[in-house]
Amino acid sequence: MIVSARPALWLENDVDTDQIIPARYLKTTERTGLGQYLFADRPDAPRAPILVVGDNFGCGSSREHAPWALVDAGVRAIVARSFGDIFCQNALKNGLVPVALAADAHARVVEAAAAGRTLVVDVDTMTVKWNGGTSIGFALDPFARRCLLAGVDELGYLLSFDARINAYEKKGS
Repeated sequence: MIVSARPALWLENDVDTDQIIPARYLKTTERTGLGQYLFADRPDAPRAPILVVGDNFGCGSSREHAPWALVDAGVRAIVARSFGDIFCQNALKNGLVPVALAADAHARVVEAAAAGRTLVVDVDTMTVKWNGGTSIGFALDPFARRCLLAGVDELGYLLSFDARINAYEKKGS
């Protein structure tokens, strides 16, 4: 999985899930249609396939609607200093790549984004790179990385073994 785009730079810290999608829009369990409400109360928030944000993005209450809204609005990767733990897990489960970087590496990405460079977030190599810059590595949970590369969530991964499970069950009968 590779995400390549000119990023939107928004160096806000502590952007919580209620800022990502306000609670009044949580009346659905559908993953689609929520992008229109992304950052509804934050008109200063940018939108792009790659967001470069500050520290502690996605903190606050657990709501899977936050990554649903981001993905529905076309966001594919977020580069931050850190993420709220539950948001990070929800993002990975929904195909959104959370890239957490140390301060010095984050500062280099911010500089590249401010210069208008196209960023490339590569899940296979677990790097962020840009033209004229060096490659910066990031960490991902190995299972989450495997699911991102396969384009499946946890259930999709399990269902990929359907034929093997059926064959095993037939042997035991």
